[in-house]
Amino acid sequence: MQRSKNDVWVGLFVIIGGLAILFLALQAANLLTVSFQTTYHVEAKFDNVGGLKPKAAVRSGGVVVGRVEDISFDDRSFQAKVTMALESRYKFPKDSSLKILTSGLLGDQYVGIEAGADDKNLVAGDTVSATQSAVVLENLIGQFLYNKAADGSADKGKK
Repeated sequence: MQRSKNDVWVGLFVIIGGLAILFLALQAANLLTVSFQTTYHVEAKFDNVGGLKPKAAVRSGGVVVGRVEDISFDDRSFQAKVTMALESRYKFPKDSSLKILTSGLLGDQYVGIEAGADDKNLVAGDTVSATQSAVVLENLIGQFLYNKAADGSADKGKK
């Protein structure tokens, strides 16, 4: 009798531990977002979204103010269209700007909002036009190497 009672408790703790690990894994991968706030949707177009993914954070001043809902390609402007769900309690001026930023050197990408100074606020369905695309590390390295090669050939021409 005592042994079966201990087995039940051990099994219960194993199940609780497994659920806790699953919850933490989903939170770390941004696959589980628990928010009961009402939201409004805003769109923006970027030349390059880099590695931005749906469910990525939308931050202002380091605080998460929303999530990326959808990323699609606009075949008229040949740009990526990003739809974001911003929490209704956060209001941003219509002339706010959006940037795609990276957490740390090689971390996840997120959308950063810099508030503008307009009197009117963004509302559901608005499109933000002031955007800055993601910085692609491969392009920066390629530019650096190209500039170094051009500097080297210019130095040889002077001698």
